[in-house]
Amino acid sequence: MFAVHLLAFHFTKLKEDQIKKVDRYLYHMRLSDDVLLDVMARFQAEMVKGLGRDTNPTATVKMLPSFVRSLPDGSEKGDFLAVDLGGSQFRAHRVKVFDDGKQSSQLESKFYPTPKEVIQGNGAELFDYVADCLLDFMETKNLKHKKLPLGFTFSFPCKQTKLEEGILLAWTKHFKVRGVQDTDVVGSLRKALQKHKDIDVDVLALVNDTVGTMMTCGYDDQRCEVGLIIGTGTNACYMEEMRHIDLVEGDEGRMCINTEWGAFGDDGALDDLRTEFDRELDLGSLNPGKQLFEKMISSLYLGELVRLILLKMTKEGLLFNGKVSTALLTKGKIEMKHVSAMEKYKEGLSNTKEILTELNLFPSEEDCIAVQHVCTIVSFRSANLCAAALAAILTRLRENKKLLRMRTTVGIDGGLYKTHPQYAKRLHKVVRRLVPNCDVRFLLSVSGSGKGAAMVTAVAYRLAAQRKQINAALAPFLLSLETLREVKNKMRTELEYGLKRETQASATVKMLPTYVCGTPDGTEKGKFLALDLGGTNFRVLLVKIRSGRRRSVQMYNKIFAIPLEIMQGTGEELFDHIVQCIADFLEYMGIKGARLPLGFTFSFPCRQASIDKGTLVGWTKGFKATDCEGEDVVDMLREAIRRRNEFDLDIVAVVNDTVGTMMTCGYEDPNCEIGLIAGTGSNVCYMEDMKNIEIVEGNEGKMCINTEWGGFGDNGCIDNIRTKYDKEVDEGSLNPGKQRYEKMTSGMYLGEIVRQILIDLTKQGLLFRGQISESLRKRGIFETKFLSQIESDRLALLQVRRILQQLGLDSTCEDSIIVKEVCGAVSKRAAQLCGAGLAAIVEKKRENRGVEHLQITVGVDGTLYKLHPHFSRVLRETVKELAPQCDVTFMLSEDGSGKGAALITAVAKRLHNVGQK
Repeated sequence: MFAVHLLAFHFTKLKEDQIKKVDRYLYHMRLSDDVLLDVMARFQAEMVKGLGRDTNPTATVKMLPSFVRSLPDGSEKGDFLAVDLGGSQFRAHRVKVFDDGKQSSQLESKFYPTPKEVIQGNGAELFDYVADCLLDFMETKNLKHKKLPLGFTFSFPCKQTKLEEGILLAWTKHFKVRGVQDTDVVGSLRKALQKHKDIDVDVLALVNDTVGTMMTCGYDDQRCEVGLIIGTGTNACYMEEMRHIDLVEGDEGRMCINTEWGAFGDDGALDDLRTEFDRELDLGSLNPGKQLFEKMISSLYLGELVRLILLKMTKEGLLFNGKVSTALLTKGKIEMKHVSAMEKYKEGLSNTKEILTELNLFPSEEDCIAVQHVCTIVSFRSANLCAAALAAILTRLRENKKLLRMRTTVGIDGGLYKTHPQYAKRLHKVVRRLVPNCDVRFLLSVSGSGKGAAMVTAVAYRLAAQRKQINAALAPFLLSLETLREVKNKMRTELEYGLKRETQASATVKMLPTYVCGTPDGTEKGKFLALDLGGTNFRVLLVKIRSGRRRSVQMYNKIFAIPLEIMQGTGEELFDHIVQCIADFLEYMGIKGARLPLGFTFSFPCRQASIDKGTLVGWTKGFKATDCEGEDVVDMLREAIRRRNEFDLDIVAVVNDTVGTMMTCGYEDPNCEIGLIAGTGSNVCYMEDMKNIEIVEGNEGKMCINTEWGGFGDNGCIDNIRTKYDKEVDEGSLNPGKQRYEKMTSGMYLGEIVRQILIDLTKQGLLFRGQISESLRKRGIFETKFLSQIESDRLALLQVRRILQQLGLDSTCEDSIIVKEVCGAVSKRAAQLCGAGLAAIVEKKRENRGVEHLQITVGVDGTLYKLHPHFSRVLRETVKELAPQCDVTFMLSEDGSGKGAALITAVAKRLHNVGQK
């Protein structure tokens, strides 16, 4: 018994001594966590370099765009072919993808050898061989009569400009085919396939095996956004934000980047970590100085690395009694399969002894222990370096998503990972140690390069079909220049109808006289009250106007809410509420006893008989108070003041907010004769020659006309451009059939149009996984401010997703792109229609003045114009295009409804005083 213990102790001691000896010898191959974190940082820097347009040419990690923009979402279906070139065998596959709710697929494959004369011959022979193998496969599977899409897995670095094109940058993995480098490999395959007239195959996608691995695993786990190959070669790919990829146009969405990380260190960045054995191995390779990272990691080189180490140790008398056998001198004699087998610790030293004996090395027990430990150090270093680069990718993904902690999946393929007894465990452990804030699942790919190519093709097929449906839904929102000219001409016709006595009653554009007959001249002065009613809030203002050299306007105001029950209650309740708010303000300002002149901004269509008389034509913007339509709102306000019997006011003018906007800008720029509101509502006013206004007596001077253009199209004249979504929004509104133009151009309705489109696309299965959430069913959920936020150029898709999540819409990256596109189509059309209407007005002004070229200023207010990132630009461009003889300046109004109302009151007072004199 004692003898057994002694023997065991002796073996353990022997083992420890041998391990220490090897550890000392291969000290530089053992990498600490600090070193790995440094490698990780170096790799991150190389990724950034590879993504930049200016730095990419000198980057070793090429970060090649794959033009794969989407991961599988489970709705893919169909029959696909795939061919896979890149390993020791060529493979042909048929993949059937079923849309059965279970995400199931069926794979049939056939393997073909890749003879040396083919992989080191010329390009035409290689692609003819691929085409011949595919033909054989299709005959075997009885597929020759079918037209099938094909994905081509080509596991070599390619520069792609689209999914179905790839220029070979360089051969790797012992391939040395002449005449292929710098040519399009898809074009070469198509040419070879065309020689076979009896098959009809459409090459839809060129895929790197790494991308194929990610896509295969992505079909089974939608969190998978990284692909990793550790086999004969090594590489990684991942989904990068488009805004970071300078090499490809566009900022929307994501694209899979094929890192081609094998070349990491080719610029000397890893020289401090490369040992004398790495350098010797590199010098003896087919491509010295290239793919240096791959030569430290991939199974193609690890066996050779072990041989070089054992050879030197033997020469120095540390192994095999210093006897160098032929096997140790023969390049390639020790392969990865030997290294893997020798590292099977559970089998003790028996495997190691057997392999070394077969190589005529006749090892002692000490030799076996030492060789086994050399294998461990070499493969462990490979796993460590691989983990560091992978950790860099995971960190970049997490930072792109702005997450403190990220959960993701890495799809993996490759012989080294699959067959080596310790490799996978080591890799997982080190990755989790380097990125503790990433919860990583490692998913083994099943035929990543074949099934993956089919999945890329299936996704491309799905996206093409989806794109067709989305384009069809949004096509009616794309207005040609010809259509916009028609809208402009129709608007002009309707403007004329509204001005003429005989047609005014039936005109949709009411062209209401405002009795505002002048713009500010700078002599206005005094204290004025202004009321502003036009939305869900009501304002009372005190405005102090000074004239002369110290010309200024000072304002004090208070905002009061108008509850929904008052907006939609009785007229008496509404005006009593307004008077209550005025009383509060006068009390607050300490001016209850003063009888101040007052301007009442009433932003609803009114027919005026004089400047202080305004009969409500009809409510808009969600107001529904009864007993108001057809009544004089000034009288209703006076009645409410009388009922309260606390104060008296001199109501001088009832003002539309659009007119107020024009007057505010007119105070700064005398050339401003048009006012535009592009906000909750949409409207325009302008100074018209009295001689053209048939419904008002007199031909001298000008008067401001409040067009109330929101009703344009209520007679059906623009039905040709109204979409089914516009009709749904109109039918669900408080005033069906009315204000149709406003419902296509104003902020109050744009979000609702977007919501209707999103519902339709979701029903078609193009959004939100086909699930219409409760929040999407709610009318008004999609406020126009969300359109402005979503369309902001500065907003990454991640932030778009957050906005949608706030709305209860759980979206993917692809969903966010589509939602952004929908918002863009709706708001662009609104701006173009608004521009077409405004072009009709400025053209009319030009003709009124009888000039060849008109210079004019438009005063503008409204949240849509001010806050939307593109509305103002598109509006201006449209006006320029449709009214080329008019030089239009757009001037932002400062508080047209408040300051403007006071200025109108002041101008009216000035003109009244002049009249009296």
